[in-house]
Amino acid sequence: MELFIDQLQSEIRLDRVPRRIVSLVPSQTELLYDLGLEDEVVGITKFCIHPNKWFSSKDRIGGTKSINIDQVKSLAPDLIIGNKEENTIEDIERLREIAPVWMSDIYSLKDALNMIKELSIITGRAVCGNQIMDKIDRGFSLLSKYREQTERKTVLYYIWKDPYMVSGRSTFVDAMLNECGFQNATNLDRYPEIGRLENNPDFIFLSSEPFPFKASHIADFQLRFPSSKVVLVDGEMFSWYGSRLQFAPDYFLQLLNQIA
Repeated sequence: MELFIDQLQSEIRLDRVPRRIVSLVPSQTELLYDLGLEDEVVGITKFCIHPNKWFSSKDRIGGTKSINIDQVKSLAPDLIIGNKEENTIEDIERLREIAPVWMSDIYSLKDALNMIKELSIITGRAVCGNQIMDKIDRGFSLLSKYREQTERKTVLYYIWKDPYMVSGRSTFVDAMLNECGFQNATNLDRYPEIGRLENNPDFIFLSSEPFPFKASHIADFQLRFPSSKVVLVDGEMFSWYGSRLQFAPDYFLQLLNQIA
């Protein structure tokens, strides 16, 4: 019997490397794929769209906040992987009656790297996990050098419409904005509703998810923030904290050069 500690400091005891895994979070599902767990992952959510191969073939057990508990039970998992923000306490407590549940709690790049490390160890894929982490480290090191040479700009990062909501402080998106050298234009935590500000930030970012902002929304925001530059951004690059982080620094550098 081996003991693991998740990011909520809960103890997880396993008597073998997991052979039947249910993933409750899209970005962590993609990580499990990149760790080579094709046969071990038996269930994912309807929002786990990457990779498409799994989205098309794996059993879907509902949404991140509307998990079909009976369906999970029918899959007979020996490990369930979730996240504090993505999943509800009520669902997680019920799932713990079925199998051990490993929970992530991620606010920073350091938290994300720790999650990747721990899940690669618990699933018997430590070597692959280290390779992924090394690539992420190299990419963000290059981004850091670029950041040190640029002026710090302010940004509001919109994630929702009706009501208009942004990613505030104490979010992973805020951490990624900081990695890019931006200053969040709101001092509010989590996901506050913000329509207009007295002072326009340098940039307005319209994310592709969870609300799918498109080019058609730019004109409205330009009226609301006439002195800001409104930019569509890839929400997965800013908010997915799994193996997609391998590609985020290149995307961020391209974005920074595009809007300079």
